[in-house]
Amino acid sequence: MVPRTSASTTARLAFAAVSTSLVCVATMIFSIYVPASRGFFNVGETMIYIAALLFGPFIGAFAGGVGSSLADVLLGFWYYAPATLVIKACEGGVVGILGRRRPEFQSKRTWLAFTLVIGLVIQTLLGGIGANYCSGTVELSLGIPPPENPNVVFFIPPVFWFVLGGLAAFLVTLTGLILGPEFGWMAFTTLIGGGVMVTGYFVYQQFLLFPLFGISAIATAELPINIGQMLIGSIIALPAVKILLRSLPQLKS
Repeated sequence: MVPRTSASTTARLAFAAVSTSLVCVATMIFSIYVPASRGFFNVGETMIYIAALLFGPFIGAFAGGVGSSLADVLLGFWYYAPATLVIKACEGGVVGILGRRRPEFQSKRTWLAFTLVIGLVIQTLLGGIGANYCSGTVELSLGIPPPENPNVVFFIPPVFWFVLGGLAAFLVTLTGLILGPEFGWMAFTTLIGGGVMVTGYFVYQQFLLFPLFGISAIATAELPINIGQMLIGSIIALPAVKILLRSLPQLKS
């Protein structure tokens, strides 16, 4: 008979390995190159948040750091890999820690108000940033590894982001009402973790990467991209986590 501690350790190692692989795949499979900052938009945050909220800070940090930095190397963005290892590990760790430290509010109404505020913040950020910085002609690369030339070239009007922001706010609020008011706290944890990621990359680009390598790029150009990446990751990850926890309650242990 396998001791419980050994079985638990084996399970955690398995979850860490699977989560790391999924973070790497999610980062690579959908990428949009951003010439102004020499970086790229991806949906890797989705799997980082899912891993951290389901399995805690250690697996979230390991999967976020190792999976994302491996994707950087495989995609050819090797100059981001060392920073990614640290930044995405911190992001996953922060989300995992906060996700397990949910405060107890005095009433359900307070939780619902908290969820509504988070929805409005997401709407404002996604609509404003998307309309101002992510509209226009977009080159999209899909696949592992991504093709040399983009698969799809299309135009995104500014109104698309306002509609998407409103839809995101509605879904976050509705999900909070249906799945429980604690959903608002989960959204808050991803926003804080995402803030760590956005700040980390800005500092790395502004003070280390571009000066040391003499790269002609603008660190602020990636700020709206990373914020949008964080928001879209939250929008996808939060309902997925709630559904997984309801379908597989054993994950809570």
